[in-house]
Amino acid sequence: MLGKAIFVMAGTALAVAGCSAPPPAPVPPTVHTPTEGPVVPAGCLDTGVTVSSGPVDAALGHRAVVLTLTNCGTAPRTLTGYPEVRLLDKEKQPMNVQVEHGTSYMAIDPGVAPQTVQPGGTLLSVVSWSNTVTVGSPEAGAYVTVAAAKGDPEQRITVDTDLGTTGKLTLTAWNPKIKN
Repeated sequence: MLGKAIFVMAGTALAVAGCSAPPPAPVPPTVHTPTEGPVVPAGCLDTGVTVSSGPVDAALGHRAVVLTLTNCGTAPRTLTGYPEVRLLDKEKQPMNVQVEHGTSYMAIDPGVAPQTVQPGGTLLSVVSWSNTVTVGSPEAGAYVTVAAAKGDPEQRITVDTDLGTTGKLTLTAWNPKIKN
């Protein structure tokens, strides 16, 4: 009985001691949520296509935006390979960013194959990057220019790209479906 009383008193003392100092309030993580961007200028280009973007998706420090090419013309258009993309800063000046073709954390590259898109049809490509910060100052782009193929006119799309210090974008080839 005495042992039980000592155990209860010791437990009470520990409970009271534990309550005397409240635990520190948890610090919420800082989360940056990029926004989606409309095509600027909007409309069908002379090549019979237009490109738009969806919202930026984020996962574990990785980011991606889906580019959608729509055939707004009257004839089928065949594309083989990757869109041409450039990253611009908030002053619309080109940034020194490496663009790699291939698979990333966010999307699997289907590889190069001729893709014919009928009027009203679409093709997709994924632009992805990592928001990794190591040595140096983080960089952020504000726009992506996209040309459906080399030599085609560019369209400027508003896309917040928080690159960290990676200086790299990864791009998948045009394809009717996204593989991830």
